[in-house]
Amino acid sequence: MKDSASITSEDDSDPRVRDVLTRPEELLTTLTVDPADPRRLYRQIADQLAQFIALKRLPPGTRLPAERDLAEALGVSRPSVREALIALEVEGRVEVRGGSGVVVLGQNGKPRAGQDVSPGPFDVIRARWIIESEAAALAATNATPQHLQQMKLALMDMRSERTHSPKATAADQRFHFAIAQASNNVALLLVIKQLWDMRTGDLYMQLESHFTGEDIWAKASEEHSALMDAIASRDADAAREAMRRHMKNAEVRFASGWRSPTSE
Repeated sequence: MKDSASITSEDDSDPRVRDVLTRPEELLTTLTVDPADPRRLYRQIADQLAQFIALKRLPPGTRLPAERDLAEALGVSRPSVREALIALEVEGRVEVRGGSGVVVLGQNGKPRAGQDVSPGPFDVIRARWIIESEAAALAATNATPQHLQQMKLALMDMRSERTHSPKATAADQRFHFAIAQASNNVALLLVIKQLWDMRTGDLYMQLESHFTGEDIWAKASEEHSALMDAIASRDADAAREAMRRHMKNAEVRFASGWRSPTSE
């Protein structure tokens, strides 16, 4: 049975994929991770892949080994590999093509500015699961009518969008900031704003771009509606669980199979 979360499909019909790495074991046996390396794990993986592409002068169109194989070779989680591939895509070194795999764009990409210490998208989601769920529980106790109105207006703006867009992301951010403000804890608000700076960064947004569509946005809007209902009902436990469910669903979506460019 095929693994639905694997990047590489057995369908090689995409004419844009001109070459396949003829000796994938050469790459897989070259990759290593060093626990003592101060770089983020995904950054270690990304840098090694970039170095291999440059040293072997892989031509554009060369398809890299499957996400599953890279994770097994390194002994790391598939989300870490996925974050590495997204980092390389942001830098213009590779392109993720749903149904065709990850292919090389060129040997050189955009240079990175300094040492990259930014957390990956999955770390951001997991941190939000912890912090924003408690903010939601506090909001259920402390929210004023003005806070609830801010959430309602933000949700209306979210629903007016059929899929992810800059306007939709801005409305999403306003919704979560209204909850943070309703927690009545300034420290929580500041931490959540920092997390949202990461959530709207290049790495997170590039990963999210592979999981957009009307169906996904509709589900996300429903999750926000349930969250607001719990807060408006003054049910702290329900609000906490609604936020946890929303964050967990986002993580599951980001770990699922890459969507085809033609997917809705």
